[in-house]
Amino acid sequence: MSHIKTPKAPTILDALIPLIILITLLSTSVYLFGSDSSYGPNQIALLIAAGAALIVGLKNGYQWFELEESIVKGISLSLGAIMILLVVGSLIGTWMLAGTVPTLIYYGLQVINPSWFYPACCILCAIVAMSIGSSWTTAATVGVALMGVSEGMGLSAAITAGAVISGAYFGDKLSPLSETTNLAPAIAGSNLFAHIQHMLWTTVPSFILAVIIFTVIGLTSDVSGQSEQIAKFSNILQSNFNIGITTLVPLFVLLALAIKKMPAFPAVFIGALLGGLWAVLFQQDLIAAMNEGKNGFTAQLSLVWTTMHSGVKMDVGNESLNSLLSRGGMASMMNTTWLIITALTFGGVMEKVGLLRKIVEIILHAAKSTGSMITSTILTCVGTNLITADQYMAIVMPGRMYKEEFERRGLDSVNLSRSLEDGGTITSPLIPWNTCGAYMSGTLGVATLDYFMYCFFNLINPILAIFFAYLGVKILRLTPPPSVAQEVKKNESFA
Repeated sequence: MSHIKTPKAPTILDALIPLIILITLLSTSVYLFGSDSSYGPNQIALLIAAGAALIVGLKNGYQWFELEESIVKGISLSLGAIMILLVVGSLIGTWMLAGTVPTLIYYGLQVINPSWFYPACCILCAIVAMSIGSSWTTAATVGVALMGVSEGMGLSAAITAGAVISGAYFGDKLSPLSETTNLAPAIAGSNLFAHIQHMLWTTVPSFILAVIIFTVIGLTSDVSGQSEQIAKFSNILQSNFNIGITTLVPLFVLLALAIKKMPAFPAVFIGALLGGLWAVLFQQDLIAAMNEGKNGFTAQLSLVWTTMHSGVKMDVGNESLNSLLSRGGMASMMNTTWLIITALTFGGVMEKVGLLRKIVEIILHAAKSTGSMITSTILTCVGTNLITADQYMAIVMPGRMYKEEFERRGLDSVNLSRSLEDGGTITSPLIPWNTCGAYMSGTLGVATLDYFMYCFFNLINPILAIFFAYLGVKILRLTPPPSVAQEVKKNESFA
């Protein structure tokens, strides 16, 4: 009977080779294709890097079936996100057809002053996300509408996307209804509300700074002459859609379902179906025009069905509005799905072969002081987001790896849970191939590399958390055994 050998532990060179290949290929992809790199080139880079990790695994004694199983397992982690992505595509399409998004755009154009749009956008998304506990749902509903308002005002789509994401992740992070906000303390072993309270020290200042920056950008932007464009867009929307509070019912229903903690997939799918029904009830003239005069039940059903799988194509007599309103459909999310699958293929192999853990062990050995320990945790979460392409993995894996070390050093578990969110949750939408980055790009219609530098909250929060860690601001400690306390003090003296 054949004897299967135990695979060898990876060396640091083993761990670095796939990462170096990935970084080189992704950099080349961005250089050659720019913001279009996520529409094919990045996927190829991720698969080649996954191939390098597979070769390292085979060299170290892993069997092919083990590595293949890790790929399947890695991809399976994203199936829930992929299903949500697909129905979000349908929701965007039917809400365009139903006039839900156009109505939100119309009211936004009437109410929001262009000079204050960016901070208002950020604050509004923060309020909605905190209420429902979901950055994804916030982006797919209010976020999509705000992107339309931005277009109508002639403002920057990239800055608007940054404001939407900044607000959505602030609200998501502090909401007790959020999955990641519950996951982080569960992994670290801290209390949920103690975790939220401890996060306020890094999260609130970061958000205030972000809002200030958005305010300065808005007040210093040239918005002269935009009143004419706003009036033009408003008139076109009114003449093509039945604008009114009734068309917002699908939005109110979806927000109510989210507050009631219905899982995202059925809640969004119900919202998409309701959007199709509302289109038939309230946009008869639009449907007839799109069906070239045919307005029977079969023609209406066919249009709604097509909208759910392929999106909607609008012709309202204005090129900018045509581009803005012609969106949605499950098909529009297929590239995002492809990106997520290839990224998780790479992450699954890296985890199975132990390459990520090897890098973390080296980092952990070098972390002597409390400041460097928290910094290492945050950077590991960022690295896990880069490698595994999933924010949940970026919370779970570092949380498990660092939990014992935090206890050994006499650090309260809320320090770990806060660091997991500061590094894992916050940075996920900044990475093009991460599930969150791919989702935000696909939903808001702006490339991740374009909105990246405007996600001020997401960029400031990890930096501020590291700064506070070295200053010792709100670092809660346990009462450790004397031997451990002496060891920690000795280690910190050499930091």
